[in-house]
Amino acid sequence: MPQGIDVTVAAVIERDGRFLVVEELVNGLAVLNQPAGHLEPHESLLEATVRETREETGHAFEPRHVVGFYQWRSDETGTAFLRVAFCGPAAAPAKPLPLDEGIIGFHWLTAAELKRRSHQLRSPMVLRCLDDYLAGIRYPLHSITHIASTVAAQAAARGR
Repeated sequence: MPQGIDVTVAAVIERDGRFLVVEELVNGLAVLNQPAGHLEPHESLLEATVRETREETGHAFEPRHVVGFYQWRSDETGTAFLRVAFCGPAAAPAKPLPLDEGIIGFHWLTAAELKRRSHQLRSPMVLRCLDDYLAGIRYPLHSITHIASTVAAQAAARGR
């Protein structure tokens, strides 16, 4: 029976020509990635991106555009991914926050530095998202519609 597809989100965050990346341990190796992670069943893609960025870097991410949708299958694990990448600014925390387990830290790297370290990237999606961002690819946030479950919509209507 075929496995499902892991839906993930990523944040492309640029400040002064540098990009916020996370250094994390994956299978005992230190790899670089945009702040990224899995979509949880109860949240929207935007909520997931904000949450993952906060959990992995402590920064408050403000998604402004969709950079793209990326489908990739890891030859190593056989896992298939569908990544939705957003871009926008992020505010640093007032004080250091505890980061997710497995996160070594975060760095601000230039595109050239990331390309030189391509052997360290978690997946080829990292550079593709970056290249699309640098090419000016942007889609409006309203191109994604989150339809809340009936129970969640009823609770929101009641003010809960």
